[in-house]
Amino acid sequence: MLDDRAKLLLKALVERYIADGQPVGSRTLSKASGLDLSPATIRNVMADLEELGLIASPHTSAGRIPTTRGYRLFVDTMLTVQRERLQAPALTPDQPQKVIASAANLLSSLSQFVGVVMAPKRASVFRHIEFLRLSERRFLVIIVSPEGDVQNRILFTETDYSQSQLIETSNYLNTHYAGMAIEQVRNRVQQELVSLQGEIAALMQAAVQVSTEALTEDHKEVVISGERNLLSVSDFSSDMGHLRRAFELFEQKTQLMRLLDVSSQAEGVRIYIGGESQIVPLQELSVVSSPYEVDGQVVGTLGVIGPTRMPYDRMIQIVNITSRLVSNALSQSK
Repeated sequence: MLDDRAKLLLKALVERYIADGQPVGSRTLSKASGLDLSPATIRNVMADLEELGLIASPHTSAGRIPTTRGYRLFVDTMLTVQRERLQAPALTPDQPQKVIASAANLLSSLSQFVGVVMAPKRASVFRHIEFLRLSERRFLVIIVSPEGDVQNRILFTETDYSQSQLIETSNYLNTHYAGMAIEQVRNRVQQELVSLQGEIAALMQAAVQVSTEALTEDHKEVVISGERNLLSVSDFSSDMGHLRRAFELFEQKTQLMRLLDVSSQAEGVRIYIGGESQIVPLQELSVVSSPYEVDGQVVGTLGVIGPTRMPYDRMIQIVNITSRLVSNALSQSK
C-alpha cells in the first residue's frame, strides 16, 4: 500500500514521462511534484516504487520510467480528467458504413494516433438458403442476406444426403424461417425436432450453425484510420520492431475484434494497457475504448490506439465524445 507521498511522486513521474518521453530523475521529480523533499528522500521513495514494480530504470539513464503496473495504478486511481472543450464536428446521419468511417477519421485526427471502430452488430437474418451436394457428406451452403449479400460455406455431415433431401430441407427453411433472425430459427428448430424427420432435422441444425457463423463474420468489420500517425511517435519511430508489430496487429484485425468485443460488454470508457494481458499483446500500445449505442442498445465499440505513453485524460474525452456523436448519428439515420 502506497502512502500519500509515494502516490504523489508516482503521479508526478508518470505525468512528466508522458509529457516529455524522457526518464525522470530525482531533481526533475522534486520540481514536478511540488513537494519539499530532499533528493535523498526522493531517491528512497523511487527505490521503493521500483521494488514494487511500478517504475523501472532504463540501462542508459539514472532516471525512471513507469512500468505497465505503474500506468495501471495511475489510470485507475490518480487520473483526473479536465473538462477541456474539444472542437469535434458533428457526424452527419448517414448510412452506417459512412458514419463508421467518419468516426474512425475523427478519432484519428483528434488524438493524432490510430482511430478504430467496430461496425454495428446487425441481426443475423437470412432471406434465402440453398444446398448443393459436392461429394459424399460434403455440401455447399449458399446463404443470401436481406441486403443481397451472398455467403458460401462448406458443410460436412456425418450422414450423406441426396439432392432431393437437400431441396426438401432448403424449401422448408425458406418457407418457414426466411426473414427471421438466426437465433430465432435455432430456437424454433429445437422445438420442432420431434415433428421433423430425424435426418432432415440434423441437416437443418447443421445449416443453422454454419449460417450463424457466416452471417456473424460478415458483419464484424473493423475500420482503422491513422496508422501512419505512429510514424511520428518517437516511441515507434526509434524502434522499427515496435512499429512493425503494431502494423501487423492492424493488418490481422482478429485481435482487435476480440478486444473490441470485450469492450462492448463494459460500460463507459475502458483503458487497456499493453502487456498486462493477452487482450493487448503489445507492450508498447495502449487502447482507450468505449461502446456506442443505437436507440439505447449497445451495437459496437470504438477507440484510440496509441503508445503506452499517451495523455490518457485527453484520450478519454476524445473517445467519450466520439461515442456520443456516433450514437446520435446512427440513431437519427435509422
